[in-house]
Amino acid sequence: MRFEGTQAYVATDDLKIAVNAAITLERPLLVKGEPGTGKTVLAMEIAKSIGAPLLEWHVKSTTKAQQGLYEYDAVSRLRDSQLGDERVKDIRNYIKRGKLWDAFAADERPVLLIDEIDKADIEFPNDLLLELDRMEFFVYETGETVKARRRPVVIITSNNEKELPDAFLRRCFFHYIRFPDPDTMNAIVEVHFPGIKQRLVSEALRLFYEIRDVPGIKKKPSTSELLDWLKLLMAEDIGPETLRERDPKKLIPPLHGALLKNEQDVHLFERLAFMARREGR
Repeated sequence: MRFEGTQAYVATDDLKIAVNAAITLERPLLVKGEPGTGKTVLAMEIAKSIGAPLLEWHVKSTTKAQQGLYEYDAVSRLRDSQLGDERVKDIRNYIKRGKLWDAFAADERPVLLIDEIDKADIEFPNDLLLELDRMEFFVYETGETVKARRRPVVIITSNNEKELPDAFLRRCFFHYIRFPDPDTMNAIVEVHFPGIKQRLVSEALRLFYEIRDVPGIKKKPSTSELLDWLKLLMAEDIGPETLRERDPKKLIPPLHGALLKNEQDVHLFERLAFMARREGR
């Protein structure tokens, strides 16, 4: 069971090493990186690559660790008891399995994605320490212990919105996905747009990385935004000549709304970035 990347996902050598190390060690892989670097998609591609089922647990600010194990619906049971429903005799009818339970009970070794763990409360990772370490948990309502049939491949993503506890970090294999360099980005573009004109890609990438390098930019455009921009450029039949435009009245690239996502960055881009660069040339 090794991850070698897929045709739809350009994985660097260090990322492949990290994934396979986590699989070998049977530890969760904690993946960090700025938004848009393919952290969530990685879990999907790992599942495809190794032929494993994928279970996704997308964490929100209100998510509690217990929800990943199970939830007991006491209110429904009380209501049914008042109505004389026969289901109340078996408490299991009111227990809803969470994603970890589904992963532990899976017939095949699954890939479990715990997405954006840093969105939840700071205690969320600590509340999962034993369950992820021992791969088992206790169901108090039924008195049973749920153990993993096969230890799942656990992929945990974080956008670095808050620090994760040291005790949690010790139990993970860590990898930081660096933002793709131009060569890697070119390969990613080719995967999504086979046969795209290289002159267009070359000019688009040049502008894209120039925008990312503007000092003080609030929201750097990501890989997914670059792909959206390229799709629009092709749909509108905008060629590389337009992207090379040096007219001072046209400082912002065409269809820049795919790249710049707030007015502060648009104004900053207009006032400082390209003006300063062009004046220095």
